Amino acid sequence: MINHIEISGYELRGKIRREKIRLAGNKKLRIFGLLNCGSGKRMKASNRAFFATTEEAIKHRYRPCGHCMRDEYLRWKNFSDSGTRG
Repeated sequence: MINHIEISGYELRGKIRREKIRLAGNKKLRIFGLLNCGSGKRMKASNRAFFATTEEAIKHRYRPCGHCMRDEYLRWKNFSDSGTRG
């Protein structure tokens, strides 16, 4: 996980180009999604964290965005509704 305020714009663009960053998350809401998600683009930089993989985001206890990652969100929701989420 990389906090947005801890990385320069130059470093951030390089990591995105090299696909070392593929997802962004909201630290307060614990939701992650695609970099081009409209919901994610509206958050403050101080609340934004970046991830390389879905697994990394889930490991940090973030859930998928219901807008840009609908299928992943529904799988997460069905899993959590079964009472097995921690």
